[in-house]
Amino acid sequence: MAKKAKSTLINMLLSLTAIALVAAAALAAMNAVTEKPIEVAKQNKVNKAIENVLKQVDENGKTLDSIDYKTLKDTIVKVDGEEIVCHLAYNAEGEYAGAAVETSDPNGFGGTLKVMVGFDKDGNVYGYSILESHETPGLGAKADKWFQKGQKGDIVGKSPASELMVKKDKGDVDAITGSTITSRAFLRCVNKAYTHLQSVLNK
Repeated sequence: MAKKAKSTLINMLLSLTAIALVAAAALAAMNAVTEKPIEVAKQNKVNKAIENVLKQVDENGKTLDSIDYKTLKDTIVKVDGEEIVCHLAYNAEGEYAGAAVETSDPNGFGGTLKVMVGFDKDGNVYGYSILESHETPGLGAKADKWFQKGQKGDIVGKSPASELMVKKDKGDVDAITGSTITSRAFLRCVNKAYTHLQSVLNK
C-alpha cells in the first residue's frame, strides 16, 4: 500500500503554487479570448459617440442638422496625466469642419464623468454624449439629456471661449435640478474640451 504524503509546509506550498499557476493560465486564456471583443465594443462606442456629437437632434431623436465631414484625424493631448483625444473632422475639400473631443472630470457626484463634446468649426458646442457616468439615477444621470438642444440647460450653440458655468456660479446655464455637483463636473468637461481643442488647432 502506497504511503500517504505527509502534510508538510513544503507540500502545501507546492500544492498552492500549482493551483495558482493553473488559475493564472486559465485567466490569461480567458483574457486573450475576451480582450479583442471588449476593445472592438469600446471603439464602436467611441465611433457612435463621435457620430452623435457631430449632429443635432430634437427631443424625439430626429436629426435637425449635422456637420459635413469626410475624414477624421485624431490628436492626443496629455494634460496632468489625462489623455484628451481630439477627433478633428475635415470635409471632402480637406477643410476643417469641426471636432469631437473626449475628456473627463474626476469630481462628479458619483465619481469620474467622461464626456464626448462636439464643436463646429467656429468653436461653438454642437452636441455631446456621455461616455461614462456614475451619477445618481433620476438626478445626475439626467446629464445625458439636460444640456442638449432645446432642453432646460441647453448649451448647444454656446461658445466655451467664455467659460460655461451654472447660474449658481454666476453663469447662464441651468443646473440639473438637485444635481449642481454633476452639472459643474459636466461643464468643466466641456470647458476643458474647448481649451485643449484650441491648443491643438492653434499649433
